[in-house]
Amino acid sequence: MIVVDKKKYKMAINEAAKEVHVQVHGLMREEDAEGYMIDLQDTISKVSRQSYTFVVDGTHQTPVPSKVVPQLEQTMQFYSSLGFKDILVVKPSSKIAQVQIRNALERIEFSGTFVDKVPHGI
Repeated sequence: MIVVDKKKYKMAINEAAKEVHVQVHGLMREEDAEGYMIDLQDTISKVSRQSYTFVVDGTHQTPVPSKVVPQLEQTMQFYSSLGFKDILVVKPSSKIAQVQIRNALERIEFSGTFVDKVPHGI
């Protein structure tokens, strides 16, 4: 069930698969981030994190400017701190964005898995 459907991102809860999906479209700007964080907190408050998998669908994410890379690291670190049973990060179709995310994940204590495709989709 889709919980949030905005121009820049979607959030959904798949109760059958026990998954929370977030999907980002294009480039997330600073002014989008505040609303995203509010919607994220609201969405994850609806589930028992210890028994759910958090799926970050980066398929449609575009490369970020180099000055935004530290925020990418902070975001991935934040996802790791949420207390979900598991975290899956789906590789973007953009090779540049893939490398940026992979590098960000290597620089932090990331406990999840970088996967090729979304397990159940939104």
